Amino acid sequence: MIGTVRSEVRADDAAAVRRIVQSTGFFTPAEVDVAVELVEERLSKGVASGYHFLFVDDGEHGPIAYACFGPIACTVSSFDVYWIAVEASRQSKGLGRELMGLSEKAIVALGGTRAYVETSGKPQYEPTRQFYLRCGYTVEAELPDFYAPGDAKVILAKPLPR
Repeated sequence: MIGTVRSEVRADDAAAVRRIVQSTGFFTPAEVDVAVELVEERLSKGVASGYHFLFVDDGEHGPIAYACFGPIACTVSSFDVYWIAVEASRQSKGLGRELMGLSEKAIVALGGTRAYVETSGKPQYEPTRQFYLRCGYTVEAELPDFYAPGDAKVILAKPLPR
């Protein structure tokens, strides 16, 4: 792991999440705002928010990657992985895969038995879909024209060991 991992959320994490997510060049301003709102929700409501985080801090520049996950309402043990993002300059070094593995372990510790992720079906997101497949996720569904005409929602899932 490049850096230290922590699960506690700090006030300055909202700015770090904005920086990390914007650096990827994948997300619209509205999507970046949603990522930041989840941090703010966790800060204001604590665990009751349903949002859990892992941050990777390089010790020099602060957080360089993060994941956000939580239980899916009205399910017994299913979790969504809402966000996993690595600063653009730190990508392709295995950090995302390590962070995903740590997130899955945290989900299991919280009682989760299955993790779900969703992403866009646009060609730009092919590397993202390949990342999830390399992490052991399988495509469970594709909803055409979900985000916009021509932009499907791709849902992937992975059973987690107990």
